[in-house]
Amino acid sequence: MWSSKDVYYVSGSTALLAEDVGKALLCQFQEISFNEEKIPFIKTRAAAEKAMQHILEQSGGVRPLVFCTIMDAGIKKILDSPEVEFFDVFGNVLDRLENCLETKALRVPGYSRNIDDITLAKRVEAIHFSIEHDDGTRSREYDEAEVILLGVSRSGKTPVSVYLATHMGIKSANFPLTSEHLDSYELPPEIVRNRKKVVGLMTSPGLLHKIREQRYSGSIYAKLSTCATELNQAKEIYLRYGIQSLETDGKSIEETSVQVTQLVDIPRKQWRTI
Repeated sequence: MWSSKDVYYVSGSTALLAEDVGKALLCQFQEISFNEEKIPFIKTRAAAEKAMQHILEQSGGVRPLVFCTIMDAGIKKILDSPEVEFFDVFGNVLDRLENCLETKALRVPGYSRNIDDITLAKRVEAIHFSIEHDDGTRSREYDEAEVILLGVSRSGKTPVSVYLATHMGIKSANFPLTSEHLDSYELPPEIVRNRKKVVGLMTSPGLLHKIREQRYSGSIYAKLSTCATELNQAKEIYLRYGIQSLETDGKSIEETSVQVTQLVDIPRKQWRTI
């Protein structure tokens, strides 16, 4: 069994689709360490040859994995070398679909990632909103938010908030539960009146302790008992105000973000990952 493998996501566009598919498959092999690199915008044979040279030189003949979404058969053939393990993400799927649907596919690279100007403007607006309303700032403007995340310090509020904005175009704010709120079991009125779009993030005391120890080793703030107490106080606050909560331990940012949209009832058709 391999202990590690080099992985390349190669595409004629952004390589995001190749990466998404590759990661979804590779996560099933937890015992192997993967060294990953995206190689996007391979649109010519010359670019493909240069990419292949880079892959072979960097991987030193250990048969790296290459996930590819390139449509052009000539360019794709250059990358399908016997010196690599080549995975055509589309494979014969498009051929079979053409036969099944009795029509020709567009075969346009990156088409699934194209977004119109309105969608792009919404995405940019959401990103600005998330940045400006991080960690409790400008809470007076929470009425404009589509999602408000609550949680104790280091419970993952900011990463999820940023993902909601950058990948889904959702205006997300996040508010930290400090000792002021935890000890009094009180929330600001800006959050209370918007509680239908509030989600409280929860994690395990052990994981929170581990995260806090990385930055504040040996502190009272990072003690396991402190983490457990704060999480219990947060849970009580959520129950008191009827706020939905979400356990994040063991979940990716992507999975957590999708579940947040489900809890606040934002239909999938209102967001589209890019």
